[in-house]
Amino acid sequence: MKVLLIEDDKIEQMKLQRVTSKFDMNLEITTAENGEQALEILSTLEEVNLIVLDLNMPRMNGLEFLTELRKNEKWKYVPVIILTTSSHKEDIQRAYRLGISGYLVKPLRYEDYSNLVSTMFNYWTNCELFRF
Repeated sequence: MKVLLIEDDKIEQMKLQRVTSKFDMNLEITTAENGEQALEILSTLEEVNLIVLDLNMPRMNGLEFLTELRKNEKWKYVPVIILTTSSHKEDIQRAYRLGISGYLVKPLRYEDYSNLVSTMFNYWTNCELFRF
């Protein structure tokens, strides 16, 4: 599965990479540090199966990125999972209005984070959407 991780925090990038390296899954993760960079990366890719998106980023935040992504015919239906520290009701509602497939709040404990990320990728690697 080809995953685009959009996360500006290097520690969070490394944490996700560390957690997923322990999975018995065929994940190919490309990383962008903000929405602008993610759009540039998408313009060079043939396929992305899942986007994991942080909300709070410089230059172009997650919600701004989603707005632009949904305008693009090639990428408008790619599942997007928000993985963020924000549990603000307004962020959640706006993200769902922009067509996300899920909203996950990052837990503080590493073990909880690992379990959450494992559950997320287990679901999406088994999703029928990717079998076509």
